[in-house]
Amino acid sequence: MRQDWRFGQVFPAVLIEPTGAGGDHFDEKCFKGPLARITREALDYIRRNYLKETVVKHPDRAEAERFWNFPYPAIEEAVVNAVYHRSYEIREPIEVRITPEDLVVLSFPGPDRSIRMKDLRSGKAVSRRYRNRRIGEFLKELDLTEGRSTGIPKILKVMKKNGSPPPQFETDEDRSFFLIRLPVHLEVELEKTSEKTSGETSEKTSEKTPVKTSDRILHLLRDNPNMTLAEVSEIIEKSLRAVERASSKLVKAGRLKYVGPQKGGHWSVKEDV
Repeated sequence: MRQDWRFGQVFPAVLIEPTGAGGDHFDEKCFKGPLARITREALDYIRRNYLKETVVKHPDRAEAERFWNFPYPAIEEAVVNAVYHRSYEIREPIEVRITPEDLVVLSFPGPDRSIRMKDLRSGKAVSRRYRNRRIGEFLKELDLTEGRSTGIPKILKVMKKNGSPPPQFETDEDRSFFLIRLPVHLEVELEKTSEKTSGETSEKTSEKTPVKTSDRILHLLRDNPNMTLAEVSEIIEKSLRAVERASSKLVKAGRLKYVGPQKGGHWSVKEDV
């Protein structure tokens, strides 16, 4: 299943492809009207139809573990960032795509060249130039943005707090596009229909088979091959020694391989062995 949202100044639309990428069937929904309204309508549509909270009850303690497939504050920041920084001279609309694996927000063009991608990915980037200063002030008045380069750091913080894999930020050398990818929580499967709303909660107990540490490691390194094992251990909340042991077993089993020098190399995950 994949759902695509496209909205912007020209030809705003939503494309829903329930059979997944490359499928023959899709539905279309349009958002039309003033910029502030279609931004709120798109966000509300996503929240009502495609966000799901999971509660894990543990028999050995009273507190339950709660997390979302995609945390709404991160989605809001990603979408508003696209509305703020897109070019309104380019006819390509903002696109929001949801698959069982991730939620992607794509806008055109990419970040200003004064921003280094290394700084942006770490949440330390500060723009010296603003593409749409008046739109930024307008969004700030609507409490949709703070206008202080806090969007990306907030996305990083919210995703980590939810227990989700870290977000990814992509562009090309020409800075012709900007893509924000929010991976789905490792223990959540996106529903195949949009019938559930964010008001509904899925409950399960820890008696169900948990996601194995090795599977969580593979999932993270598949999406983030440059990640260190220390970063992996922090995200999945396992000790570094436990992650090193599990990764060592994966390497011996042929499911994981480190390519290149110790510094500057990357992980390679084998799908079928």
